[in-house]
Amino acid sequence: RATIVGPLLSPSHSLSLVTTGSTLLQPLSNAVRLPIDQVNFVVCQLFALLAAIWFRTYLHSSKTSSFIRHVVATLLGLYLALFCFGWYALHFVIQSGISYYIMIIIGVENMHKYCFVFALGYLTMCQITRVYIFDYGQYSADFSGPMMIITQKITSLAYEIHDVHLTSCLSLNYRRMPSLLEYLSYNCNFMGILAGPLCSYKDYITFIEGRSYQLTQSEANGKEDIKYEQTDPSPNIAVVQKLLVCGLSLLFHMTITKTLPVEYNIDDDFRATAALPVRIIYLYVSLMAARPKYYFAWTLADAINNAAGFGFRGYDKKGTARWDLISNLRIQHIEFSTSFKMFLDNWNIQTALWLKRVCYERASFSPTIQTFILSAIWHGVYPGYYLTFLTGVLMTLGARAMRNNIRHYFAESPPVKLCYDVITWTATQVAISYTVVPFVLLSVKPSFTFYSSWYFCLHIACILVLLILPLKRTQKRSIEQERTQPSWSKKLEEEENVLGQNSYSTTNNSFCQKREITCRYPALKQ
Repeated sequence: RATIVGPLLSPSHSLSLVTTGSTLLQPLSNAVRLPIDQVNFVVCQLFALLAAIWFRTYLHSSKTSSFIRHVVATLLGLYLALFCFGWYALHFVIQSGISYYIMIIIGVENMHKYCFVFALGYLTMCQITRVYIFDYGQYSADFSGPMMIITQKITSLAYEIHDVHLTSCLSLNYRRMPSLLEYLSYNCNFMGILAGPLCSYKDYITFIEGRSYQLTQSEANGKEDIKYEQTDPSPNIAVVQKLLVCGLSLLFHMTITKTLPVEYNIDDDFRATAALPVRIIYLYVSLMAARPKYYFAWTLADAINNAAGFGFRGYDKKGTARWDLISNLRIQHIEFSTSFKMFLDNWNIQTALWLKRVCYERASFSPTIQTFILSAIWHGVYPGYYLTFLTGVLMTLGARAMRNNIRHYFAESPPVKLCYDVITWTATQVAISYTVVPFVLLSVKPSFTFYSSWYFCLHIACILVLLILPLKRTQKRSIEQERTQPSWSKKLEEEENVLGQNSYSTTNNSFCQKREITCRYPALKQ
């Protein structure tokens, strides 16, 4: 998502670019030859990391009231926003304040609809003014990035409360609406104000109140009144590991990414002289090289939350603490994905779960198409985003049809299965790269130049697959799909599912597990 991490190390910036944020670090910007808005972003995130350590150490829930923790988290978040974006940070408070007012006056029956329309509409208005009035193609002072996260939080909370109201899952403890302070703290806390990630309101409140490590033993009758405390685990190892990933990603971006520009894929000389295998390889390598900046920003954001004590998800089979409750990506899954779906499920995880929660599960028709359209609108107003997501619809449906119709034929022989995995990995990586080129190029003309140079071959191939192969998925094929899953994918997914839940599960699966079937689904179509 370029609009959130776009301010980070974008080579298109000019060092003299005017920023609405603070210019205090201009000497540092000149010294490292990076634009001031990028320097502000990185320095503020590093400050947030230190603040998170202080927050966990000196404002621990055992020492400090929830009120003080909310106030400090909110004020620090707003200060970072003002430092990076100047007066544009007022949009964060305005969007949150009006959404809170809507929640209060509309009521739980319809507030999710009004909050969704307002939050997404306000975000779109800000994106239009930023792109088409101020700085098309630039990411300076991109205040719409944090607003994208705030929009997710506003709509996620509204849907959570609405669904709980309809299903009457009393164990979720939604006894009252959030206070204004709690609401602002959730939307604008210093841990996630600049780069997220999205988290559930219930998870956040549980963390602030110090109940993250309080286990609840559920009785067979659904009662949840037997509670006991478990040891407060240290996030230090997880934070250090994630900071190492950040360092390697940043090093890769600074040294290699700049030598492999995506724009070279549409260079006239390159298209005229390069052989097809060379063009395919460069397409893959250039788009792979564009990913480390996202790895850096999202992993650093995750580390900041962990350093504050937020993000704990229990223990694995070996008794190791897991700090991936709100993790936004799984790099190994991404780089070794053997299907379009596997890639999307492990890239920008919290956004994918948000899209599933507010759109896919509620769509009465064409849920895949509706979800991709919502994703495009949420990302911004550059034409390249819409080209990417419309192409993504074709790729997803085509890949699904192929997988459901032919994958089970490769289940029996391990050598054949290995060969199939290699072929599908290659096809997936090329298809992903082909799909996201317009997302990077942004404009219509260069995007169509790229696709026309490839003769729209993958678009045509997907359309032919959809015309020829049936889409209906059978139970048998679903079982065979599991059998033919690559061994490395199985191992990684087993590790992820030890606790029987995903990183969104403690809240945004916000329905009590024992009543999930009877509680959840009546609300999904609302």
